[in-house]
Amino acid sequence: MDIQSPDRAVRLAVDLVNTRTLEPEQLTTPARLRTFLLEHGEPEPVDVDEADLNAVRAVREAVRPVFHGDSPARVLNELLEQYAVRPYLSDHDGTPWHLHVARPDASWAEWLAATTALGLAAFAAGHGFDALRVCAAVDCERVFAHAAEKRPRRFCTPRCSSRTRVASYRARHP
Repeated sequence: MDIQSPDRAVRLAVDLVNTRTLEPEQLTTPARLRTFLLEHGEPEPVDVDEADLNAVRAVREAVRPVFHGDSPARVLNELLEQYAVRPYLSDHDGTPWHLHVARPDASWAEWLAATTALGLAAFAAGHGFDALRVCAAVDCERVFAHAAEKRPRRFCTPRCSSRTRVASYRARHP
């Protein structure tokens, strides 16, 4: 369980929060959690159970307020205080050198909390909390991170942007 780059940690945080939006719940079983972790670059073995699933869902809900602007610095500082340890380098199990920010015996939920909090904190320090957003489409709850300071984004995807623009046009021109 590692953090290889801040971008990976931000993507992990965004994807974790987006596992529960207006769309159906995606983390429904330990197998789905295992797939999520593998798809995000975690090496085998990835062994998870129902307790891991419930704990990861709790972490997801703890991270969500960062994107909603609900005291994001306080939320991240609390997550870092509770879950992160002094960073250290590791090359365990034949992996390339990488940075660990969670205890060596951390659970998946503890690792996700420490990793996503550090990644989001580093991202916000560089780009501001306004770069961590919730989609502006009224029928979407997806979150995203957007580093382009000159062209702030309001929507998670071009599809949400287009759908909103078309709905606005149709409302003005019945």
